[in-house]
Amino acid sequence: MQVVILAAGRGKRMKNLTRATAKSMLKIKGKPILAHKIDALPKSIKEIIFVVGYHSMHIISYFKRYYQGRRIIYVFQTNLNGTGGALHLTKSILKNKFLVMMGDDLYCRKNISQMIKLDLAILGHQVEEVSQFGIIKTNRQGYMIDVIEKPKKSKCKLANTGMYLLNKKFFDYELVSISKGNFGLPQTLAKMAKKHKIKVVEANNWLPIEEVKDLEKAKKYLTKFL
Repeated sequence: MQVVILAAGRGKRMKNLTRATAKSMLKIKGKPILAHKIDALPKSIKEIIFVVGYHSMHIISYFKRYYQGRRIIYVFQTNLNGTGGALHLTKSILKNKFLVMMGDDLYCRKNISQMIKLDLAILGHQVEEVSQFGIIKTNRQGYMIDVIEKPKKSKCKLANTGMYLLNKKFFDYELVSISKGNFGLPQTLAKMAKKHKIKVVEANNWLPIEEVKDLEKAKKYLTKFL
């Protein structure tokens, strides 16, 4: 199986820390975030596709063409046009079933293993402050209906974590524009959900690394993810 890891962004909230390196290459206990993510991958994932952009040379020089026995492919996103635009750059090299994850979030090994056993899936995590996240709406059977971006209130409190198990039918759907020149992967997936069953898996743990303080959290909780 393949995994697409979206790692093209700069990470401006990290301030000076990302002036000379990509956000996903910031270190937690001496190892880059991306390396920890690969440590959590099941053995059945044989190929990693990195979508890179800002300071891509640091990612390429660290992982090269093979890492831990897995083949590495690099795709360059020069126009930062959203997660949907990033995924579309990989269309020609993807096989039918693949995992997608954000390059600067930590996901549990257990949840990754759960996801890859399904046909189509999205990973959600229970949050209190729904206004800070994209919130996944589900039906009674636990399948995705929609994703609502930063609602003021919501009965459902499952935040979209940015991890998906997809197949190439995703590319049959026109990308959804969420702002000028910015196309959303989860919003496009919500369109796909009208005709396909997309299972919502609830995460045991999830840590989006957005700010400097999140790196300190990651040091404390790293073992929960691996």
